[in-house]
Amino acid sequence: MDSEWLKMWNTKFGQTTYFYGTKPNKYLKEKLKGIEPGSILFGAEGEGRNAVYAAQIGWDVSAFDISEAGQQKALKLAKEKGVSIDYKIGELVSLGYQPEQFDAIALIYAHFPPNIRGGYHKLLHTYLKKGGIIIFEGFSKDHLEYKKKNPSVGGPGNLDSLFSLEELKTDFKDYEILDLKKTTVELNEGNGHVGKGSVIRFLGKKK
Repeated sequence: MDSEWLKMWNTKFGQTTYFYGTKPNKYLKEKLKGIEPGSILFGAEGEGRNAVYAAQIGWDVSAFDISEAGQQKALKLAKEKGVSIDYKIGELVSLGYQPEQFDAIALIYAHFPPNIRGGYHKLLHTYLKKGGIIIFEGFSKDHLEYKKKNPSVGGPGNLDSLFSLEELKTDFKDYEILDLKKTTVELNEGNGHVGKGSVIRFLGKKK
């Protein structure tokens, strides 16, 4: 993993406050309500707000990221909330997850570097059980215009790191689409996502 990329995230997550806050993403919270708790994997989980929430409502939670600073904050938050999560650090291929291990996978602003994103999505697909659910929210390619007007909304600054509906359909082609849309949202997630942005939301069931 690029050292500058890692340094950026450790700097963001090395602050005392939680960069994206401690409350779960609204789309994730909404969709988890309709799913029977089981095992779930959170990708690029950062400081743990979403993973800890899932653990609080009965999920068996695994998570991964490259940032040790993020992991430390996530484990601290889990302890404060009285739950436990299994949080691994490193690149996905080396973390030891097994085929069809999980009932659900959550990718909430999991903007993996473009050169590895497709491979990560394929690998994550193998870790999901047949009939398992993917919950996804990430910035769309239209988001750059919002970020130019208001840098506080956050998100990647290069087009290749953003998502299109077509890319999601291609990367997750073996799924029944339960929800897939590009929409404008008003974000209020810590200091990292503040303001109006363009996102893609996807809920898929593995065939």
